[in-house]
Amino acid sequence: MALSTIMRAAFGYLFLVLIVRVIGRRPGEQLTPFEFVLIFYIGGLTLTGVVGAEASLTNAVCQILTVALCHYGLVLLRLRSDRVMRLLDGSPLILLEKGGWRSETMYRMQIQDTDVMNVARDHGIRDLASIRLAVLETYGQINVMPQEPETGN
Repeated sequence: MALSTIMRAAFGYLFLVLIVRVIGRRPGEQLTPFEFVLIFYIGGLTLTGVVGAEASLTNAVCQILTVALCHYGLVLLRLRSDRVMRLLDGSPLILLEKGGWRSETMYRMQIQDTDVMNVARDHGIRDLASIRLAVLETYGQINVMPQEPETGN
């Protein structure tokens, strides 16, 4: 019994690594919410197939392959349709522009002005007047763009 559990766990892990590798990776620093769902869902399916009441490698493989194929199909749809891409990934949201906070957006996204200022300080920006634009990216990171330096003639 213990050996079969170990073998199922090893197979589940290796198969999951293979599937995630086949599905592909995305450039950038962070995963989108869409990709988080995929990873947690496939992980849950693998766990169910390894230690669930019906610990069946066949069921786990079929479930993981189904999810991987669905993901691949959605990726293809995203590539072909801007509307589908916006639906799945969202779009960047402006938090601060021209010295004014977008309070409604910040409230909806549960972001405080201090969150934006912390990111700004990480980039060497010390005050609100030095920020030209602050954007909440689709993958959850806040980007802050400084004011352009004034050029005097």
